[in-house]
Amino acid sequence: MQARIAQLLKQPLTVAVIAIAVLLIGGELISPGFASPRQMVTLLTVASLLGVVAAGQNLVILGGREGIDLSVGGIVSFGAFLAGNIMQQSDANIAPALAAVLAATFAIGLASGLGVTWLRIPPLVMTLGMLGVVQGGLVLLTRGVPSGRAAPLLNDLITDPLLFGLPGIVFAWIAVGALLTLLLRRTTFGYNVYAIGANEAAAALAGVPVRRTRALLFGLSGLLSGFTGILLLGYTEYVFVGAGDQYMLPSIIAVVIGGTSLAGGSGGYVGTMAGALVLVLLQSILTTLNIPPFGRQIIFGVTLLGLMLLYGRQRRLRG
Repeated sequence: MQARIAQLLKQPLTVAVIAIAVLLIGGELISPGFASPRQMVTLLTVASLLGVVAAGQNLVILGGREGIDLSVGGIVSFGAFLAGNIMQQSDANIAPALAAVLAATFAIGLASGLGVTWLRIPPLVMTLGMLGVVQGGLVLLTRGVPSGRAAPLLNDLITDPLLFGLPGIVFAWIAVGALLTLLLRRTTFGYNVYAIGANEAAAALAGVPVRRTRALLFGLSGLLSGFTGILLLGYTEYVFVGAGDQYMLPSIIAVVIGGTSLAGGSGGYVGTMAGALVLVLLQSILTTLNIPPFGRQIIFGVTLLGLMLLYGRQRRLRG
């Protein structure tokens, strides 16, 4: 029995679930009402936004070769900007906005993927450069002034209770989780992702299209970041320049908390969903304690470093 418990505690998903329970209890002790149903709905809403961004980050990291997408925050902001300016408070423009945002952000992510795979630019350098391009383009287009508004129907779908008192954005996150899990566990593409993440050379010898697969991972990361931008627009109604910047570091931490190896090839999105909840709960507690933003950033950074020490030192990384 003790051996089984010890084995369970070695599983990152188990640790994340325990962390969620501890944070909920701690938050309730610090601030009565922290774990109330109304507060939980708010926390799930915020976690949904982070969770969808982290879905794309999860794919890139699973693909291995030190894959981390630093451009996700800028693409979220761009997606919200583009959607808001196409919609302009018109319900009839929701579908065109959705199509345009997903196509454009997939193209941005794919461009990063092609730079990584064909030009051999390191992922951190390539995506950081793409982040600069996207952010610079946003400043040029907006001149620092917010523009664009969400369609009323989008705002209703995202924020109004849909089922069991939960807003539509939570069900959108659940749908992303189901689709991503199906993609990774039940399709050839998913098997290829794990194969190149675990051993790229062996995957290439087995006939896996390594470059194409990895480029598509960055494209999907861009697409999911763009979708997050649409969800964020529906949640806030307005477009804020730099609104997505807050998701870059937390999206990486959520993936690592969920047990996905930074070396790639192992992990999954269910753990990342739990990791997103852990981070949102932690941030809420820090806000309750009046920790300033820079203090929260320090804590998140230390958390990431600690998790890298705990989860990132597998045999493949040591060797």
